[in-house]
Amino acid sequence: MVINMPKQSIIWAPDPILKVNCTPVAFVDKEILTLMEDMLETMYDAPGIGLAAPQVGVTKRVIVLDVSKKDSQQAPLCLANPEIIWRSYDNITYEEGCLSLPDFYTDVKRSAAVKVRYVDRNGHKQEIHAKGLLAICLQHEIDHINGILLVDNISRLKRNIFFKKMIRVKKIIRKNTHSGTVTP
Repeated sequence: MVINMPKQSIIWAPDPILKVNCTPVAFVDKEILTLMEDMLETMYDAPGIGLAAPQVGVTKRVIVLDVSKKDSQQAPLCLANPEIIWRSYDNITYEEGCLSLPDFYTDVKRSAAVKVRYVDRNGHKQEIHAKGLLAICLQHEIDHINGILLVDNISRLKRNIFFKKMIRVKKIIRKNTHSGTVTP
């Protein structure tokens, strides 16, 4: 597992690692803490509000998120082995994007509130009750560690068109990177 980078590259779909059902974290050790810190830095640099380990090439059940405003005192969340243990019956629809799906946005219907059990940075089991944007972000990132992408919720035709576009963009970036024209 490659973790010791200060900033990770974000993997774009249709990379198969994004479809992996990730393995649980046995315990939060220095390696997992480093992964969490690197993921936070990568997420902020992107910029984004959430990131899952498979998006940086690691198939562990780790997610990070920060839906706070820049001037908020709320700390970012780093969760190992998050699992949704309760969902509200009420749903909300929200236009979501994804760092692994550049320039792709779609309306997604999700539970308006969730309760998530997880292991924190200190190795302690915790539960969080979330609503609104935090609930949406938790559900989105937990989908990632279960191998589910936003594009899985759209028609096969639209998904295939999007993936063909992504493959073309990747080829152009790779070609230009090797010729020295563009830096990724």
